[in-house]
Amino acid sequence: MSRPVIRSKRRVKRHGWIWPVAIGLACTLTWSAPAGAGPSDTGLKGAIDKILADARLDGGAASVVIADATTGERLYQHDGTDRLMPASNTKLATSTAAMALLGPDYRYRTDVLTDGRRHGSTLRGDLYLRGGGDPTTLAKDYDRLAADLAASGVKRVTGRLIADDTRFDTQRLGRSWAADDESSYYSAQISPLTVAPDTDYDSGTVIVEALPGAAPGDKPQVKLTPPTGYVRIDNRGTTVDKGLPDTLSIERQHGTNTITVSGNIPVGASATKEWVTVWEPTGYAAAVFSDALAQHGIRITGHPRLGRPTPPDAKLLASHSSMPLRELMFPFMKLSNNMHAEALTKTIGYEKAGRGTWDAGLTAISGYLKQEGVQTSTIRQLDGSGLTRMNLFPAQQLATLLLSVRDAPWYADWYASLPVACNPDRAIGGTLRSRMCATPAALNARGKTGSLTGASALSGYVKDAGGRELVYSVVLNNYLASSVKSIEDAIVVTLAGSDTGAGTIAAVPPKTARTHELPSDLECSWQKPKFC
Repeated sequence: MSRPVIRSKRRVKRHGWIWPVAIGLACTLTWSAPAGAGPSDTGLKGAIDKILADARLDGGAASVVIADATTGERLYQHDGTDRLMPASNTKLATSTAAMALLGPDYRYRTDVLTDGRRHGSTLRGDLYLRGGGDPTTLAKDYDRLAADLAASGVKRVTGRLIADDTRFDTQRLGRSWAADDESSYYSAQISPLTVAPDTDYDSGTVIVEALPGAAPGDKPQVKLTPPTGYVRIDNRGTTVDKGLPDTLSIERQHGTNTITVSGNIPVGASATKEWVTVWEPTGYAAAVFSDALAQHGIRITGHPRLGRPTPPDAKLLASHSSMPLRELMFPFMKLSNNMHAEALTKTIGYEKAGRGTWDAGLTAISGYLKQEGVQTSTIRQLDGSGLTRMNLFPAQQLATLLLSVRDAPWYADWYASLPVACNPDRAIGGTLRSRMCATPAALNARGKTGSLTGASALSGYVKDAGGRELVYSVVLNNYLASSVKSIEDAIVVTLAGSDTGAGTIAAVPPKTARTHELPSDLECSWQKPKFC
């Protein structure tokens, strides 16, 4: 996966989440029918075949399946059994397995415990911060835990703060994740004890915001959210004259918590904003909680210790519960949050096999998929999010899963978590909020997007012009174009605008963007400022 420098320049707040301002797509239409297309190519097959004849797929691969959502009848297949990289369509497997195996009411807990005894306002013993795997814990949640402890009368702890992250194993990064994504927020380390800096819930990251100084030659002003001394800012940036190029970059150095701000930012320029991963999120959570204890007047000696289990007879002092899984599905699926997918995968492993590991979680997910009729011998899943390029899924199996889950008792909650085409509210439209606008698919199609370099996917549900609900899965690989999203869109728009039971169906030609078309090497939501 390539990782561009990403800057946040314009943002608005919606529904308590921080939402970027969308940028319109300027597009021109180009269209030519495939060689040999004739009068017989007037049905669904001819229409979709025309779309897949787009030159951007020359030399590439496409696996496409369309089915009747009610009967399961396959209405169209193009290499439906070919195994391709699904990118974030992997989250379809992870999210449905989480709903089935953990349940929509499942909540994470983060606990504060002690193995000591109270003597007045003094707690004689160690204080344990035990993580349950919650990827949505905010700094304010740790502050509430500290406030609850202070309210109980504790003012001093004679022992140490112990950060218990033993619910999961110590493997922090997924198999074959790209090394050059290390500081990018969509590739954060996985720990059962972590911090999300805002209500996008990008766990294991800190927001670094750099503003220009007052005059040329000044250092940029740097702000951290949440405020923490866990990371160190190495400010090498320079404020330059107004009108000069803005070259400021923010990146964490490998294996450290030193974040380097470098380059130039002009006087009067808007902020450069990055969500940067931390090295060792357990320590990050312990540092944020330690700061909260101090702010509430609780003194504790020494630095936090990491990775030690809580004694079985420890006494509970305070606890925080996450939102239920049915609600967590929204930021997870709408924004294609990788860290949620991986935390859920390890959580499934812990709850079903007693081991918070990728292997245990993926084994349980595979068992669930098999129960839903997915031919697991034809797929390979090595993480929960789709960030690894080693995952392989045929469109046929993704379609099978989408068909099978429709009768699950939690289906309505899960279905609502899928992004909605052209819904401008990022909390609803998610990664599809700027796609398929002014078409019959707008506010109709729901689907899960997927994006890596050379891999793009879109799978979900749409109603055709006659009101018939369809399942579609489109997985595209090995193309050289910067984006093939408009090919996926053309297929879904064609379905939405046609009566698929009729004899003649007109293909909607894919759009070829001149400017501002979303590159398909990263998910829309992973490019916070610019495209969604």
